[in-house]
Amino acid sequence: MRRPSAVPPPPPAAMPPPPPAAAPDPLPSVATASRRAGPAPSSSRPRFRGDIQGLRAVAVLAVIGFHAGLPIMPGGFVGVDVFFVISGFLITSLIDREIGRTGRLRISRFWARRVRRLLPATAVVLAAVAVVTLVVLPVTRWSSVAWDVGASALYLVNWRLAGQSVDYLAADDAPSPVQHFWSLAVEEQFYVLWPLMILLVLWLQRRYRLPLTKAMLAGIAAIGVPSLIWSVVLTETRPGPAYFVSTTRLWELAVGAALAVLAHRLTRLPAGWTHLLGLAGLGAIVLAVVTFDRSTPFPGVAALLPTLGAAAVIAAGLPGRRTVTDAVLDTGIMRDIGTLSYSLYLWHWPLLVGAAAMWGEAGGELPVAIGVTVAGFAVVPAWLTYRLVEAPFHRARVYVRLPARAAVLGVACTAIGVAAALVVSLAVPTAPADDGAERAQGAAVLDDDPAADPDGRPTDTVDHMVPDVLEAADDVASLDGDQCISDIVGTELESCTYGPEDAEVTVALVGDSKMHQWLTAFQRVADERGWRIVTYLKSGCPLVTVDVELDEAANEDCAEYNRTRYDHLRELESVDYVVTSQVASQAFLGPDASRSERFDAMVEDLRDVWSGLEEAGRDVVVMIDNPWPPLDVMECVAEHGDELSACAFPREEGASNGGAPAQRTALEDAPGVAAADLTDWICPGETCPAVIGNVLVYRRGSHLTATYVDSLTPRLDEALTAAMR
Repeated sequence: MRRPSAVPPPPPAAMPPPPPAAAPDPLPSVATASRRAGPAPSSSRPRFRGDIQGLRAVAVLAVIGFHAGLPIMPGGFVGVDVFFVISGFLITSLIDREIGRTGRLRISRFWARRVRRLLPATAVVLAAVAVVTLVVLPVTRWSSVAWDVGASALYLVNWRLAGQSVDYLAADDAPSPVQHFWSLAVEEQFYVLWPLMILLVLWLQRRYRLPLTKAMLAGIAAIGVPSLIWSVVLTETRPGPAYFVSTTRLWELAVGAALAVLAHRLTRLPAGWTHLLGLAGLGAIVLAVVTFDRSTPFPGVAALLPTLGAAAVIAAGLPGRRTVTDAVLDTGIMRDIGTLSYSLYLWHWPLLVGAAAMWGEAGGELPVAIGVTVAGFAVVPAWLTYRLVEAPFHRARVYVRLPARAAVLGVACTAIGVAAALVVSLAVPTAPADDGAERAQGAAVLDDDPAADPDGRPTDTVDHMVPDVLEAADDVASLDGDQCISDIVGTELESCTYGPEDAEVTVALVGDSKMHQWLTAFQRVADERGWRIVTYLKSGCPLVTVDVELDEAANEDCAEYNRTRYDHLRELESVDYVVTSQVASQAFLGPDASRSERFDAMVEDLRDVWSGLEEAGRDVVVMIDNPWPPLDVMECVAEHGDELSACAFPREEGASNGGAPAQRTALEDAPGVAAADLTDWICPGETCPAVIGNVLVYRRGSHLTATYVDSLTPRLDEALTAAMR
């Protein structure tokens, strides 16, 4: 299983990769009353759709296979889009039948059904996630998971994930065990909006005597069309948030809703058309599952394939006759999986995240064999949840079906989720008040030959450590208290300035988060030498003119930002030195380019950029990127406090990743460019320790703690002095 990124991909990564939301009631039907004929008899009952149960199974199996890391399902995340269409169809069918039967919509009963159907099972899973978090996950993740669980209980987690997708400070975070609740949040928000919209349509229809079908379709279009347009636009401009926000997904539910409204007309489809629709629809879904991957811009235009495919399969079954796809969908095993699909969806992802924490390889990746096994085991809690929680509440006696009682049930279930979040939050230990900061020296304990210094070797225990692992994630560099770095998305050139305006030397700090991590030390050097500092930093965006990768696609925002940044630096005569660093060693040349081709393109471009700056009168100094740990050092230290050597890693392995290889190669044929290399004081020997001089070296991912960077100030001053001669 590939470890999903917190900067969820479009498709994820980061996300966290995307899970499906379960479709609502398992008794799909269509309204049988004609809008012209008036209300249907109250005895009319919906026809069970075994093919829709099977379609649910296809959707949930695709998502589980994707999350488990099956290589044959690189686009399995589209299962969520299938679920959205099913949900839109079923929900609108229920509403359509009630309007056809009674001439009105009792919105309280509608919401009561949703509460009984969805909330009890989610409360159980959120409570279980809280337990798993405290037992399995490292303490460094508890606070974040607590917020995620609380947001999931309130069905707002998709907006939280959307915000994190553009936060570079969260880019290296491990996936949340409730990350998959984003799609449930989208559906719950739809369930609030949709009946209110229909009530408005009914009021307008009666006031202006409009045909009901046309009025309903107009209401659906009023939501669906802008949502589709916005989905395409936002996927191109801000792919991270586009994946999670509700506004880019409503159109998919609207497709299902339109299908329900038109169902009475589609029942007259000829047999040949139903077979063709079913095959084409199922084929479209399978095509998306096997050909899409994390580099596919999503949702946007690409989401039309699985969405319309799901709609075609549902439409094929409307006439009530068996179609050729029923041989796959309307079978016992597929119906059974479809029946469990909601509980399977709820359970599989927390189990995979817990398994990755226990048995994941370096970097948190779970081997495919273990991922598939764990995902298969999810059937056990899913079946128990369905039998003991989901089904009993769904088929509850009359007193639970009453809207007032259902409201109490909904509040209780939500309270359980919020309480689970509070339990995890309160369990987070407090960092020790006496953290030994005055005794923490960091790199200051190392002499001029750090490789031979015993203080630079891995050790198992320290009597104190700064920052504490609970605070390390927030131990971030700043310039005079400001972070001074632009988000991943956006193209506006932003900068910070520090130091006297009449300084004799002005230094521009340029690059991505790997340059940003040095701000603390640069500020101290500037204070000592009277320099003026100006920053042009953007997360995930090195100073290059080639494309760089973001979620396996070209980072268009970075490309535009760099065009502005590069031209500005060449024209800014007040800048004497450009100091730059970066996280990337490869350009983005498309999915077919080899690793060596991407590396060579990055190296060549770095030389061109540095040469262009020198021609404009700027001296260039390259900060060599620090070694990259193959594991999350911060989480490892939290788990191995008495065996810190378990968190050390080979220097050779760490130096082969990140921006350093491209920087070093480019410098070989860039005689006018100087380098500042502090690798020996970050990783003094053949093995890079997690703690040096009682200071934690790394925070999230490969980024250094601001405390350790601060301890490197004298070494940085020496390196810059040598480079700027």
